[in-house]
Formats: sequence, C-alpha cells, structure tokens
Amino acid sequence: MSDALDAGGPAGAPDPCDIRPYDALLLLSFGGPEGPDDVVPFLENVTRGRGIPRERLAEVGEHYFLFGGVSPINAQCRVLLDALRKDLAEQGIDLPVYWGNRNWAPYLTDTLREMARDGRRRVLTFATSAYASYSGCRQYRENLAESLAALEAEGLRPPRVDKLRHFFNHPGFVGPMADGVLTALETLPADVREGAHLAFTTHSIPTAAAGTSGPPAAHGDGGAYVAQHLDVARLVAAEVAERTGTGRPWRLVYQSRSGPPQVPWLEPDVCDHLETLHAEGAPAAVMVPVGFVSDHMEVLYDLDTEATAKAAELGLPVARSATVGADPRFTAAVRELVLERAATERGARPARCALGTLGPSHDVCPVGCCPGRTAKPAAAGADSSQA
Repeated sequence: MSDALDAGGPAGAPDPCDIRPYDALLLLSFGGPEGPDDVVPFLENVTRGRGIPRERLAEVGEHYFLFGGVSPINAQCRVLLDALRKDLAEQGIDLPVYWGNRNWAPYLTDTLREMARDGRRRVLTFATSAYASYSGCRQYRENLAESLAALEAEGLRPPRVDKLRHFFNHPGFVGPMADGVLTALETLPADVREGAHLAFTTHSIPTAAAGTSGPPAAHGDGGAYVAQHLDVARLVAAEVAERTGTGRPWRLVYQSRSGPPQVPWLEPDVCDHLETLHAEGAPAAVMVPVGFVSDHMEVLYDLDTEATAKAAELGLPVARSATVGADPRFTAAVRELVLERAATERGARPARCALGTLGPSHDVCPVGCCPGRTAKPAAAGADSSQA
C-alpha cells in the first residue's frame, strides 16, 4: 500500500512492548444468537425500547433460521480473540484480552464485572466497528457507561475505560480488503473479469444519522460515515487498479436497511445497484463488504443469499470479496493501535498510521460526536464522567 500518512511527532514509533497505563484490552462486539431458541430473545435485546411486537421479531428472525438460528459473529469473535492474544504474546506484550458483547453472551456488563474482580484498573476497548456513526461508536460508548454504572451500583470499583480510534484507513484493514477483491476477481469467468465493476457495500443508516456522524465539524451531507467509507473505497479501488493494470468503475452502495419506509436511509441498495449495472451492460461485479469486519449475518444473508440471488435472476456474474476477519495484518494493526494509544497516554507523540486523505481519527470522541436521538451518558469520550 502507498501514501501512508505519518501524523506523529519526533518521538516516532512507540515502544514495541510498553502498554502502560493499560492493564487489559476489551474486544467489544455486537453479539449474535447461537441456536434457534436464542433468536427472538437476541432480537429483543437489539430492539429494546422500540416497542416492536414479538411476532414481528419472529419474522425478522427467519434470516437467522435459514442458518440454523446461529449467527456466525460469536464464532468469528472467538477466532479474533485467539488471534489477538497470540499476536500480543508473540510480540512479548503481556496484555490480557477480554471479550464482551452488546446484545448476547458474553454480555458486556458480565465481562466488565470480571475485569473489575480481576483488578483491572485501566482498560482499552477495541470495538469491531471501523467507522464513525451512532450505532458504530456512540452506542458502544453508551453501553460501556451503562455497564460501568451497573458495577458501581453493585459496590464494585469499575475500571477506567478508553476506546481505540477508528481503524477504517489503517493499512492493516485496507490491505486485506484489497487482497480480497483480487481473489474474488479470479473467481469470475475469464471473459467478464476484465470489465467487472466494484460495488463497495456497507450497512445503510438513516440519512439524518449519517449527517450527524463523526465530530461536529464533520456533520453535513453524509457526515463522517459516508466520507470514511468513500475514502476506503478509493484506496481499495486504486490498489486493485495498480496491481491488475485495470481501472474499474466503482460505487459505494448500501444494504441491511430496516425501519419504517417513510424514513430516508442511505441509498442505493445493493440489489437495486445490481439491477442498474445489468441495465447499463456491466459484464460482472464484485461485492466488497467494506463496512464489515467479519462475515456475520448481514454478509451471509444480505450479500451471499439475497444479493447473489438477485444477480442470478438478472444473469449478472457476481463474486463477493472477503472481510478482514482475523487476518494477521489486521490483528497486528490492533496491536499497533494499542501501542500508539498507550504511548499517547504517557505523553509521547507516536507516529499515527493512516492511508488516504482523512488522516488518523481522534483518540477521544469530542462532545457532539455521533449523537443519538436521546442524550444518554457515554464512556470513553470528552463528555464522559471518567474523562
């Protein structure tokens, strides 16, 4: 990868083993059902407070029942957890890694309780969401604040919790994405491969939420959410063009829309985009799930099942590229971000690795970053009581 951006100061690279002041790393993810009986309770957790009838949740749950009622996300988190622990150990870094989920076991509150009882005092959080948005950042911070308050109510001393910066433009995320596209292209028939378009996909969110994503300075049309995805898509498309000698048309498209139809969400939907490509005579397409870290349900159903069926109906050859999963470059990137943040907390100015035009993201979410519809306490930010 080219054009790495060094936004650090004269201190240069952080000490390769010094993780002070942190004494634990928390892998924080969404969670998912692990059997048919889990599906509706899981969806109740996801939609709590929205008043959605149980019957409607059962309808939504049909996506999960197609896969035996099991979301792959928990299994993928276990693989990532093992990979992170292995990477840290191989580098001589003594940093215990815990795992907690927002919506299913192991629940975040239970994990933080375990960490408090283990005597962890300063925790760095790695959330499995690469981009700025309410659901991808602020909501995780609200979950942290809620769980920390629960520990205090139990008479436990909760640890101080910080959060790693967004990693969407780190080479350890972008590089595996580009490799995934190259591999996917090779699976297409040879006679359509050269002209294949790239469809970069991510989770659709309400346009209002997109417009307020990121720090207040980034608010506006699409906010940081759209800008960050576009920056990564440009990077991946450029890398693919450089390595294949062929520039390919590409577009950022969306998937997994939910909510009432009268509320505007980011468009176009990936299936609508495939119809457009077919109508315009595109010979093939690669769907690139740039908005996702692993092959969880939105990838398996919305892309591998629904969008692939739409392409077959159209007679449009498609392939789907891989997510980063537990790629060694990605786990190394997490380690680098941990060391970078630890050095910053000690007063150093380490090099901050990022690609593209946006530069490295902020360490501490400022006031007004990715606001929700209702103001709630949030940890690991400038507006946190722990700040």
